[in-house]
Amino acid sequence: MSERGALRARLELLAREVAKFGVVGAVGLVVNIAVSNLLWRYTDIPTVRAGLLATFVAILFNYVGFRYWTYRDRDKSGRTRELTLFLLFSAVGAVIETGVLYAATYWFGWDTPVQSNVFKVLGIGIATLFRFWSYRTWVFRALPAKESALSPAAEEPARAAGPVQVPGPAPAAVVRVEADTARR
Repeated sequence: MSERGALRARLELLAREVAKFGVVGAVGLVVNIAVSNLLWRYTDIPTVRAGLLATFVAILFNYVGFRYWTYRDRDKSGRTRELTLFLLFSAVGAVIETGVLYAATYWFGWDTPVQSNVFKVLGIGIATLFRFWSYRTWVFRALPAKESALSPAAEEPARAAGPVQVPGPAPAAVVRVEADTARR
């Protein structure tokens, strides 16, 4: 495959991944905003705490969407590791998101319902950039590329040579291009 064709395939895969991430994120955004507004309207929980609680509800929803739809073709062997990293990076995203709401509420005094929603969405947008990068890089890792099958004649020397050295996983984009090419 030419360099241009490989680049195009990588960009198509990335566009598909961004679109799926965006759909799950958009539904998570609706969950986050709905829970925030319900808490702001019907409870006495302070603005930032209610926003943080809503963020954690959305994080749980998003994990299910990312694991079983967006990244369903990714490595599933280390679920404990995956969930731990997901929660860690989600917590960092929650700090980013809540930090924006906190600054607007307590530093600038912008705490009307409309202002709170605007800064909640702004914080979610900034945190989403971090989450996309961290989830695809560290949490939902690509599966290693499948090696092409050796011909029967080539198998004997390979067995006689001793243990096979398996290289570490290639970067996600390379692995996905190879997997995509193999299907054609």
